[in-house]
Amino acid sequence: MAADGLGPLAGVAPDETALGLYVHVPFCVVRCPFCSFATSPLREGLKDRYLRALPREVDLLAGAPWRRTTVFETVFLGGGTPSLLEPAELARVLDGLRARFRIEADAEVTVECNPESVSRAKLEAYRTAGVTRVSLGVQSLDDAILGRLGRLHGARGAREAFAAAREAGLPQVSVDLMYGLPGLDVAGWQRTVDQVLDWRPDHLSAYGLTLDQGSRWGSDGVPGLPPEDTVVAQYWALARSAAARGYEHYEISNYALPGCRSRHNQVYWGRREYAALGPGACGFLGRVRYSNVRSAERYCELLEAAVLPVAEHEVLTDRQAAGERLILGLRTRDGVPEEWLGARAATDPALTARLEGWRAAGLLERARGRARLTERGFLLSDALFVELVQV
Repeated sequence: MAADGLGPLAGVAPDETALGLYVHVPFCVVRCPFCSFATSPLREGLKDRYLRALPREVDLLAGAPWRRTTVFETVFLGGGTPSLLEPAELARVLDGLRARFRIEADAEVTVECNPESVSRAKLEAYRTAGVTRVSLGVQSLDDAILGRLGRLHGARGAREAFAAAREAGLPQVSVDLMYGLPGLDVAGWQRTVDQVLDWRPDHLSAYGLTLDQGSRWGSDGVPGLPPEDTVVAQYWALARSAAARGYEHYEISNYALPGCRSRHNQVYWGRREYAALGPGACGFLGRVRYSNVRSAERYCELLEAAVLPVAEHEVLTDRQAAGERLILGLRTRDGVPEEWLGARAATDPALTARLEGWRAAGLLERARGRARLTERGFLLSDALFVELVQV
């Protein structure tokens, strides 16, 4: 396929030779009330149509001249519920990517999985297809809360799915949890944290509930949300328990055993480049951030007409790029070089005073030429980042 089929991405080229690749699988049996992602009901025929459209998008993107000089270090299948793909379907997707792109032999290949949609046999087949890592969407081990979240698994099913992933021999298993949920108190959260940490996952992601636009709870609201001090206590309960078990809090929402950081996550937080495939998928190449159409039907229609399904794109300015670099870097335990903050402060003397205030309040620390947020700084990061970008 010629490069002129790239539409708004024609002429766009990454600055790096090693990239990440995100593939969005939009299908869900039930849409969770807190979810604002691009999802689609698992209607008859639509999954097959999507699986025919995806290779067409791969072909179009592979027509870019940069394809010959780049390699993908990570592949992440997110959703939606990618584990609704049968093993043969997943294998065809991965084989198609390998046929058109250079993917490192030791690439990290992650699939997001819901507990009720996996088994040991299925996960063994995923591993055979090249999957090296699964991320289990457990969210909670309280059956009442799971029911309120619209999840299709219970606590027992979550435990069994984790055990199946271990038995399947997958190199890494990650678990996703949520706190700040309606009806969740500190004691209940602590029980979930302790039980999950007893499993010894290689990696743990924990997200505070946000009522995002596009979610049912974001538009309709939800009763029973815990007060702010309870949410803060839940954050600290996890941070302290994870540290006591030997987990590194390497990014605001992510914890890992030594050597088990998510390589794909670090593509994002390091402001490195990644291509995107699938409805609603977002990518970053060169100076361009872009996103695909969200509707699975529209995505398929465009690709059936040999049109790359990019809905929006933005060319970043130098100032936007510098701001992103700072905020994304400060989300991580590694932080950023001190000179980056110094350069930002040089544009507004007021920022120097704010940074000194952060340090005095124990929110920011400096060591070996780098600046990073403390654990308390992580907790307050949203407010701090607003101060940072006001400059």
